Amino acid sequence: MESDQEEYGPEMALEKDPSQITVEDVYDISHIIGQDLLRISKEASGVSDLVSDLQFKVVRVLEMLELLVNQSTLTSEELKMERDNLKAEVERLLRDGTQTETCLGPDKMIIDLTDPNRPRFTLQELREVLQERNKLKVQLLVAQDELQCYKSGIVPSTEDHIVTLEDDSIITTSPRANESNKGKLGVRQLFSSNQE
Repeated sequence: MESDQEEYGPEMALEKDPSQITVEDVYDISHIIGQDLLRISKEASGVSDLVSDLQFKVVRVLEMLELLVNQSTLTSEELKMERDNLKAEVERLLRDGTQTETCLGPDKMIIDLTDPNRPRFTLQELREVLQERNKLKVQLLVAQDELQCYKSGIVPSTEDHIVTLEDDSIITTSPRANESNKGKLGVRQLFSSNQE
């Protein structure tokens, strides 16, 4: 019974798909061919020389087949190792990628869309808010200076001061300043008319 299974085992190697053949299958095939050649040489007395020539050719073909199967097996193993190495590399890159995403640089920012305190303004809107804040700071400083002048008694409280902002410049006018400016303009006009 075991001999039936052994004979059945090696014969299965001939029925396998050529891409699935292993080195053991090549040995099984060579065993089967060797047995067949031995039977032929025993039964026919005059053909033993032909059988021995054929036997050498078959042995050579089987050696080539064994070499090809070995190379195929090695190539398959190398590809499996390469695949495993590439998988490990991808996993490492994914791990490193998550770490580098958190450190993007000075001009990059990660925004969590679920965060209720996340920034919601454009750069232009932020610029406008900053400009308005700066204008308000300037007005506050002018008002504080004016208050300080009133407190120290430098400017009597009866005079009116008008403070306006035009193109981010501060213009302060008072009745005295207007009168002195008119006087200066009159003198300038006088000199300019004399020169003409």
